Amino acid sequence: MTNENQKKEIDSLEDRINALESRNIFQDDVIEQLSEELTVHQTQIAELKEQIQLVANRLKDAGSLSSDKDDIEPPPPHY
Repeated sequence: MTNENQKKEIDSLEDRINALESRNIFQDDVIEQLSEELTVHQTQIAELKEQIQLVANRLKDAGSLSSDKDDIEPPPPHY
């Protein structure tokens, strides 16, 4: 190999390494962004689960209250 060919090959390899490093930096940034977004979503899911549990408890309580009310109040007459 001539000295000029070696220089071209080294330049080509350096370009490929630089491209790989740029891609790696970009991927690291994307991974960090996704990790932060995942943390936000996990927090939101936990809050929504708590809210669903509260609604379920309220519905359960309302159901037991209405069944108690039915015991007190006779059903309406049928036509």
